[in-house]
Amino acid sequence: MKIISKFSGVVIIAALVLGTTSCSDDDDTIFVEPTESIVEYLTNNSDYSSLKAALDLTELTSVLSGTSSYTIFAPKNESFSKFLTEAGFAELSEVDTEEEIAIVKNVLLNHVVNGSNLSSSLNTGYITTNAIYGDASNSYISMYLSVENNTVTINGGSDGANIGAVVSTPDIRATNGVIHAIDAVIQIPKITTFVTVDPNFSRLVEGLTAYSFEYVTTLQGNGPFTILAPNNAAFDALLATDETWNNSGDIPETTLESVINLHVIADNIRQSELTTGEITTLGGVVSVDAPKNTIFDGSDPIIISTILVSDIQASNGVIHAMDKVLITPIP
Repeated sequence: MKIISKFSGVVIIAALVLGTTSCSDDDDTIFVEPTESIVEYLTNNSDYSSLKAALDLTELTSVLSGTSSYTIFAPKNESFSKFLTEAGFAELSEVDTEEEIAIVKNVLLNHVVNGSNLSSSLNTGYITTNAIYGDASNSYISMYLSVENNTVTINGGSDGANIGAVVSTPDIRATNGVIHAIDAVIQIPKITTFVTVDPNFSRLVEGLTAYSFEYVTTLQGNGPFTILAPNNAAFDALLATDETWNNSGDIPETTLESVINLHVIADNIRQSELTTGEITTLGGVVSVDAPKNTIFDGSDPIIISTILVSDIQASNGVIHAMDKVLITPIP
């Protein structure tokens, strides 16, 4: 029996591709209506036989053959085989326990987005996949897209330490959705994935990696954690309070550690679960005003931080992007 941890941090792909045909007459572009569903196209293209087999194994074939529309990011056989090898399996048939099959299913769903989203409608930022966080029925894993020069990069791409992918062939249309072929299998993101690949958190990364802190190692663990993540503008405002501070690493170690602790909660708390009242962080107590979507501290004057982007869901916790840095816990 395989060890389930083989799949921790690894993500498969929910895949399929459908052909688009076009012809040009003067300035008009005519798209031929697709005749195959996502699964039909996958079945008829040998490059995706591994994905088709994985869909069959996880009983997702019927879902992706239906009339509901999906956007799917799909790798070819070579990428899928590489994923299996890195997970410790020689072939898909070795994935044979209920636990392993369930993990593969969630990994596939991590590459499926609701609706038909052509590349022209994809923007830099977060979208929600169909993968479930933990045992929750309403918490879905997020995906970070970077769109630049007509190239879509997912969760930082697939180079070096990054665990995402790049869209190699966009806008392959099917009767029930859109397929974007990608160059690698996307691993399931952790909190550190999003903090690292989202440029809005580069100041926070400076702080997390300063001194001898154990934050990176901790936030790569099982969690769960809720991160109230100040964006760069929030940290810049904090740095402006002392002329000797040029980056987060210039803040004295004890001060920086106490500040970061005030933004970490040892639980997975989505925005809908934030209720008005006090909440305990690793650095002490802060207060929530749920109707106003704000969190405030005990400093003088009180710092009120607004949630700008909520429910960035990773496999080990959730992130809420904030516009202010909290300084002092409430007495």
